[in-house]
Amino acid sequence: MSTEYPLTTLVGSYPVPAWLAAMPSERTLLDATAVVFQTQELAGIDLVVDGELYRFDVNHPETNGMIDYFVRPLANVRSQLTRADLRAFREEAGMTYRVAPAAVVEGEIAEGALNLPADYARTRALTDSRLKFTVTGPHMLSKVLMDRHYGNPAELAMALARVLASQVAAIDADVIQLDEANITGAPEEGDWAADALNIVLDAAPKETAVHLCFGNYGGQVVQRGTWDKLVDFMNRLRADHVVLEFAHRGYDELDCLRELRPEIGVGLGVIDIKSTLVETPDEIARRIEHAEQRLGAGRIRYVHPDCGFWMLQRSVADAKIRALVEGRDLFLGRR
Repeated sequence: MSTEYPLTTLVGSYPVPAWLAAMPSERTLLDATAVVFQTQELAGIDLVVDGELYRFDVNHPETNGMIDYFVRPLANVRSQLTRADLRAFREEAGMTYRVAPAAVVEGEIAEGALNLPADYARTRALTDSRLKFTVTGPHMLSKVLMDRHYGNPAELAMALARVLASQVAAIDADVIQLDEANITGAPEEGDWAADALNIVLDAAPKETAVHLCFGNYGGQVVQRGTWDKLVDFMNRLRADHVVLEFAHRGYDELDCLRELRPEIGVGLGVIDIKSTLVETPDEIARRIEHAEQRLGAGRIRYVHPDCGFWMLQRSVADAKIRALVEGRDLFLGRR
């Protein structure tokens, strides 16, 4: 593993191997996850992820288990939707890219059958590398649920945060990453979103991160917004670093990150996951160098793709992983 910044990591998801989809079982899931780890390790990734293969649902491919995997096991949350539910949801603002809510909250949320520590234990046994474990954040989950109990999105997010915190506290991953892909389009909700996120972040035993992007719904941008509107929100987070989308958007917005608290490390997206074109190491090295010139030496803690790799072919994702490490090494003068 590298001991010189920036370190390399991935954001979370990896393309589901065809043979796992064709023959799903506990054994093939373990085999596929081991392949995901080895692919990263052979490329030289410093902080590996498990690929989230166990979260994939063929009936909900657009979000690749980012949402339904977390909400369906919860107690007092109903996933069977009525026509009345769907009609009411269409009248609510903020989720126009979805045709239906993920579920309906009918009572006080509890963890139910959600068991993230078991997921972590299964994958932790497959690698000795530094490991990041990803969890969808409470703001994102609150925005896709239809609330028929709390009557307030902030209270719903706090209830979700308490459930997630109890789970995260039992996970000793090297890094816990919370994924938020809706707050980018709703910066006015930053205060209560940060309060909910901090409950989960404070429960993590080790290093923490928050991943922010503008959406990757079937390869499409979902949220419209700018990074400067989110700096105050990011400064409220009690996270060790943020994991930010930049490669697809370009780097014109970098200067606003100068206002980010110095205690919060910057994770820079240098791989565009919405494109099948594989970046060259030279391109990646130039992106890192450009960002460091704008933000200052040592400010960038991690470099990574903009988001997860789930929508790409494995051959493309693997080539981008190799290019990420080669580009970082070129930036550091190792090549």
